[in-house]
Amino acid sequence: MADFGFARYGEDEENEEDESDPQNRAGRDGLIFLIDCSKSMFDEGDDDEDSHFQLCLKCAKTTLQNKIISSDKDLMGIVFFGTEKSSNPSDFKHIFIYQELDQPGAPRILSLEDMTEEDAKTFSKEYGHNTGFALHEALWTCQNMFSNSSQKVSSKRVMLFTNNDNPHVSSQQLQRQARTKASDLSETGIDLELMHLQKAGESFDVSKFYKDLLFTSDDELTDLPDPAERMDELLNRVRTKDHKKRALRRIKLSLGEGLSLGVGVYGLVRSCPKPYGVKLNRETNEELKSHYKTYLKDTGEVLMPQDLKKAQTYGGCRILFEDDEVTEIKRFGESGLKLMGFKPCSKLKKYYHVKPAQFLYPDESTVIGSTTLFTALLKKCLERDVFALCRYIPGKNMEPRFVALLPQAEEVDDHKVQVTPPGFHVIFMPFADDFRKVKLEDAPRANKDQIDKAKELVKKLQFKFSSESFENPVLQKYWRNIEALALDRDAPEEMTDYTMPNEKGMEKRAGKIIQEFKDLVFPDGYEPGAKRKAPASADPVAKKAKLEGAVALLDVKKEAQEGRLGKLTVAVLKELIKREGIPASGSKKADLVDCINSYYGVS
Repeated sequence: MADFGFARYGEDEENEEDESDPQNRAGRDGLIFLIDCSKSMFDEGDDDEDSHFQLCLKCAKTTLQNKIISSDKDLMGIVFFGTEKSSNPSDFKHIFIYQELDQPGAPRILSLEDMTEEDAKTFSKEYGHNTGFALHEALWTCQNMFSNSSQKVSSKRVMLFTNNDNPHVSSQQLQRQARTKASDLSETGIDLELMHLQKAGESFDVSKFYKDLLFTSDDELTDLPDPAERMDELLNRVRTKDHKKRALRRIKLSLGEGLSLGVGVYGLVRSCPKPYGVKLNRETNEELKSHYKTYLKDTGEVLMPQDLKKAQTYGGCRILFEDDEVTEIKRFGESGLKLMGFKPCSKLKKYYHVKPAQFLYPDESTVIGSTTLFTALLKKCLERDVFALCRYIPGKNMEPRFVALLPQAEEVDDHKVQVTPPGFHVIFMPFADDFRKVKLEDAPRANKDQIDKAKELVKKLQFKFSSESFENPVLQKYWRNIEALALDRDAPEEMTDYTMPNEKGMEKRAGKIIQEFKDLVFPDGYEPGAKRKAPASADPVAKKAKLEGAVALLDVKKEAQEGRLGKLTVAVLKELIKREGIPASGSKKADLVDCINSYYGVS
């Protein structure tokens, strides 16, 4: 089964520290761009297209910009091989460390921009070209950069950019050394990724040399994507590989007594908010650290964590709990997935969606052989069009949920690049109280002609939707302004808001049908989108009068004695407390009810 090709998006929205993947805690990735600087990498195509070397630099620049936004603590470096000049701690010939392994920053981006604008003659003059390099020494240099890094790195990867499918064609010894060093990188936890390039009409045969460097004999992946020819292809491939795929948690999926497999739970999509502001020292510009202390209200004594207790009010009494008792109350069993059975996919309705889904992928580190069993389960579920119903306990102290494991087959595009990963979507099933009956107001019904015209209009305006095609304009403007300040630009880069409707395109495709639909549905003189007057119930004066009328009819003491206070709204309870002059503290419904009960001596 091929490794899936989507980027890491971050942690789940809930508090899930109990069983989260320990790899997430380090939270720092290391990435090195290893770029071939042979003369063929500088050949420009037709119509003054960018050379392969310029494409690599643009990818590096874009990756740096993305990391500043998504994960500015990550480390990134750039190494050239095949240059005349050399610059590395080991004094290897024809290997030049252009940027050391460090956090992304504005000076690095500006440096890449300047080099991208230079022509091949300038690079040849400053760095030169030489084919006498040894690839194993270039890989060795990358390995040393990781090992000599002063900052701890949780995942390490090297991206090799080249258009030469057989660099050591005349030396068996250099080929053998390169394979040995690639194996050393794999054993030390460093992933080697090939980003191969080609011009139109050229060919790149992976089997000549690089296949032995990238995959071991027991790896099921045998084919590489086609070589990239354009910037967008290369950038898309780099984007899917520049982050380690971090699991939210690694758990077991139990298929029955004595049969379990390891799976990783991933988040495919998450919201992208603006970053929080950071407090800095006014004089030194260093980041400030916040410290909190809890004081006793009466004496001002500092309270330690062991001095704090949790309490629950029940029957007018406060019941105290120790921390271990609270933990035990929240524990429903061991974390993991337990198979309950299978159901046809037709039974899974769209309106069952109650929270964002997650994604399952096999994890060999938890149980050896999980990939084989996972693949067999996925294949059979796809063949029979069924989903697995499971009980899901995400962490030690988290409540159980029933989930549907919806199978998904792998999809690749025309260039053999993975578009959709193989695995199971974890669909959270609703509870019984999530279903409720909605009373619909009587409204005019559309006739058959109106419905048919609406269908025709929708069909005309349909297009293939992808969320990646629509960037958040607010975030884009925010980051472009920050980028302009950081890079000392006169003005931010222009931005196109793709969320705005393409009125010209819509008019061209369906202008006549739109007018026919309006004539059928809307009466003469009607303006779609015009603001309507708010109903009388929305008037604040009318709302207040209605509330006071409802409170005037209530006997507070009687309602408290008969236990009906919980059915009243917070607004009504506040109005009753104000009317009766009851001393109250807190604004939550439970606090207001307790205050009224205590005032009338109701337990």
